[in-house]
Amino acid sequence: MLTLYHAPKSRSSSVIALLKELDILDRIRIREVTIPRQDGSGGADPANPHPEGKVPYLVNGEDWVRERGAIMLYLTDLFPEAGLGPLPGDPKRGQYLGWLSWYQGVLEPVAILNFFGIEHPALKATFRDYDTAIQRLDQVLSGQPWLLGDTFSAADLLIASPFLFFGEGMPRPPAVDDWARRIQSRPSMAAAGDFDG
Repeated sequence: MLTLYHAPKSRSSSVIALLKELDILDRIRIREVTIPRQDGSGGADPANPHPEGKVPYLVNGEDWVRERGAIMLYLTDLFPEAGLGPLPGDPKRGQYLGWLSWYQGVLEPVAILNFFGIEHPALKATFRDYDTAIQRLDQVLSGQPWLLGDTFSAADLLIASPFLFFGEGMPRPPAVDDWARRIQSRPSMAAAGDFDG
C-alpha cells in the first residue's frame, strides 16, 4: 500500500489535495509526522523515513519518492484515469514535466529569496528573479485558464501552492491571481484544509 508521510499545513498539503483530485485519498495510508517549523515549533520525527526529515515523502513497497514535483508526477502516472498529468506520448507531456521541474528549480527558490529580501548577482544569474518568473506565468495564464491550456493538471496545483500559502506576500498580476483563486476554489483544496484540521 502507498504511504504518504505528511505534516498538516505544510508543503505536503498540496499532495493531500492531489490525492483528493485523483479520488484515491482512501487508498493511501497517511502517516502524520512532525517537522521543524519556521516559528521554532515541531521537530524532527524519528517515524519519518525521509533522509532530511521533510515532507512529503511517498513510499510504495521498497520504492520511495521525495520532492513534491516528483511525487505528483509519480502519482499522476500511477493513476492516469483522473487525467491530471499527460502520459508519455501525449503532446503536452514535455510541458507538464517542464512545469513540475520549473516550480522546484525556479519559482520556489526565487519566491523564497524575494520574500526574505535576499539578492545577489549569482542568484539572479542562476534563477533569474521573482519578477521574471511571474512574467512567465502571466504570459501563459493571460491566454489560457491553466498551465497546459484548457486542462487542469497537477502542475497547476503544485505551482499555485506558494501563492495560496503566502497570499499577498507573493504579488502577482490579475491573470495569475485569477488562476490561483480558481485553484483555491476547487473542492480538493477545501478537502485538504479539512483533512489538516
